[in-house]
Amino acid sequence: MTSATPPLPVRRPPDPPPRPAPDRRSVLGLALGAGGSLLLSACGGVATTGAGGGGETLRWGWDLPSSWDPVFSSKGWDVHLLSLVYSGLTQLDAKGGAKPALASSWRYSHDGRRLTFTLRRGLRFADGTPVNAEAVKKSVERGKNHPKSLIASQLTSIDTVRAPDAHTVVLQLTEADYQLPALLAGKTGMVVSPTAFGKDEARLATRPVGHGPFRLVSYTQNSMASLRRDPGYWNAEHIAVERFEAYPKPDETTALAALQSGRLNVAQIPFSQVEAAREAGFTVQLIPSMVVRVLDVNTAMKPFDDPAVLKALKYAVDRQALLDSEQFGHGEVDHQPFPPGYTGFDPALGAVYRHDPERARALLREAGHHDGVEVTITTAQPQGAPEQLQAQLNRAGFRARIEVIPEARASQVVYVQHSRALYLDQFAGRESPVQAMQVLFGAEGLMNPSRRTTPELDAAVAAVRRTPLESPRYPEVLRAATAVAVRTMPNVFLYTVPRALARTSSVSAIPSLPVVQRFEGVTAG
Repeated sequence: MTSATPPLPVRRPPDPPPRPAPDRRSVLGLALGAGGSLLLSACGGVATTGAGGGGETLRWGWDLPSSWDPVFSSKGWDVHLLSLVYSGLTQLDAKGGAKPALASSWRYSHDGRRLTFTLRRGLRFADGTPVNAEAVKKSVERGKNHPKSLIASQLTSIDTVRAPDAHTVVLQLTEADYQLPALLAGKTGMVVSPTAFGKDEARLATRPVGHGPFRLVSYTQNSMASLRRDPGYWNAEHIAVERFEAYPKPDETTALAALQSGRLNVAQIPFSQVEAAREAGFTVQLIPSMVVRVLDVNTAMKPFDDPAVLKALKYAVDRQALLDSEQFGHGEVDHQPFPPGYTGFDPALGAVYRHDPERARALLREAGHHDGVEVTITTAQPQGAPEQLQAQLNRAGFRARIEVIPEARASQVVYVQHSRALYLDQFAGRESPVQAMQVLFGAEGLMNPSRRTTPELDAAVAAVRRTPLESPRYPEVLRAATAVAVRTMPNVFLYTVPRALARTSSVSAIPSLPVVQRFEGVTAG
């Protein structure tokens, strides 16, 4: 749908009570999305200011959500804006661990098949509905059972949901699953007002009703979202920004101009502009993220149905050269699905497929491909990395060509129709590492184009699911699963993709969090 939705009427919440200044000790830095270039109008009485100007408004350019309803949201990056208006039972800390949010605590039964959450008291959704156990029960059941739910596949381990009293939610599980506190920290666990989806479910696509740090007060589809701080939010004392404005991302070449003109006060900039931004007087944060550049390989198609050809591919790629060319050296060469420093990253893997074109050639010859082998690099990126990758493969004995397809069709062609053998993509981690592995490697995984896996990997992932997050063994078990995935699955991981965040002097540093972006302690004036 491309037409603009009529804006919501502006609903002004009462002025918040005085609150203590944010604790700056915990403010680190997390990249925002690509900066927008739209000229801001005064929204809700907020005047537009120039670069470095004051005001309690954070102005952010990012892709507006595919839907404001988390059950029907179809894009992974929607989670960042949805987290402004919704909360889950849990949230993630800076290391990816689960900590309390709407739930103040939780506990598992001895066999891991019952998970009990205790809710905070006195909270309400944006429509005034109490955030109680019955509301959480109905919201979880909707995500699990709605015939059109896009999160149902992540909730299959939940058998039943009970609300024995107003502040207790009990999840009865089909098997021991200790990943749920992490999984429920993201879009899968966002709690929606049952009054809202019971009255007019379709309305949630443009008019979200949750309990979050902000409330949406006006929205024009594909144009602008204006939000105000909710003083009733469970963690409101740590939300300093009064107004939040989100805009569609512009062409990346205009990001600096948007900052200089005051259209935005925070912007994601391309790596090629990092030095220019610093020279212009902006603070630039290069923030590690969960995004890893990857070649997705379909082993059900030639030539990668031959294990020797697949192994040759992994040795043919010069990851450092690609990183230097594409990202001006910002990031790290990475042979696995998780970035260095994350719990699931296995340091013991090292450079398991170090660049070795001669070894690649030898593998191809041993497989009978003395004159090389033809391969098509499918990409939505017309220039840059695909061309360099083509040259690398050709030097290693392949005969590579490039096929460019529209980005809007890529998911359908590669991951639904399974009709391409090699696709240059990137993967953003999920709240739960098991969820990430299911998406990448599972037999039904969305980003597994061949829909093939191995019994060894299935067993390793199942062991992670059965291990409590707080167990001393958990990091070891998770890293073992990572090692199995890297050695047995076809994905060719390349390098990490940090976020280059430029901000004006009016905006303080933004917390560094692994997946879902939050804004505790951030000031914008």
